[in-house]
Amino acid sequence: MHEVLEKLSAIGIVPVIAINDVEKAVPLAKALVAGGLPCAEVTYRTAEAEESIRRMAAEVPECIVGAGTILTPEQADSAIAAGAKFLVSPGLNPKVVKHCIDKDYLITPGTANPSDVETAIELGLDVVKFFPAEAAGGINMIKSMCGPYTNMKFMPTGGVNPGNLNNYLSFNKIICCGGSWMVKPDMVNEGRFDEIVALCKEAVQTMLGLEVAHIGINSENEEAALAIAGEFNKLFNFPLKNGNSAVFASDGIEVRKSMFRGTNGHIAIKTKYLNRAIRYIEAMGGEFDYDNDVVVKNGQTTAIYLKNEIGGFAIHLVQK
Repeated sequence: MHEVLEKLSAIGIVPVIAINDVEKAVPLAKALVAGGLPCAEVTYRTAEAEESIRRMAAEVPECIVGAGTILTPEQADSAIAAGAKFLVSPGLNPKVVKHCIDKDYLITPGTANPSDVETAIELGLDVVKFFPAEAAGGINMIKSMCGPYTNMKFMPTGGVNPGNLNNYLSFNKIICCGGSWMVKPDMVNEGRFDEIVALCKEAVQTMLGLEVAHIGINSENEEAALAIAGEFNKLFNFPLKNGNSAVFASDGIEVRKSMFRGTNGHIAIKTKYLNRAIRYIEAMGGEFDYDNDVVVKNGQTTAIYLKNEIGGFAIHLVQK
């Protein structure tokens, strides 16, 4: 898969935007970055699209800016010249796709049925947009098409919202979803960028589902661990489970039988998509310890620690 698509997959959600005032382009890009969604599909539905892409790409390089609603080869050329890193079209026009392939542009054309997907395969594509996603059958339609087209991956857009976002993203043939609920037109037009930041953060939390999995308490030995866990059992009736390296007082409290990571212990944060959570936390300034206590299963990272403690506790992410 193309490097840019790998980055979009790590982000998970691509805000789809129509910009009517180029002066809003740069502050909007900065708001997306601050909200944890450093990417944008700027649609060619307005006369300001090309200049908006140019300014966003030049002044906010950490935001991956693409162009949407590409209907002609000329639009593709102007978008790439302006700095677009990827192109998206609502349908599959072989003339436009061939033009982009010949010029080595990254394009994900829209598909809605098996015939569209077969045309995309014939053109040499392995990732396509699925549009309009909900109206064209949603995740069930995509799953049905993935039976015969096992190597194709999709970017659903159209009707994706917080209520159905994870129905799409939980399927391994979906690399990311396009949506506009976090960049409502009136907010963009009125310059309400703080609200956009907040909605982006809400979208990220909806996607990642970050929440406390358990708290780990350090102790010197098994006897001390049993005593600590016993207090939780006595006062709160939490059931005890004595494991190899720790005593659990319910699923939420792990008392280690030896001193472990963290001055006081550790806190485990679980997430629906660990790799996307790693990307997000690093973008927010967090640093991970890739050299110690990383758990990998079936080639996928399932647990990893932050480098720094918070409040005397080591922090690690775990896959739900």
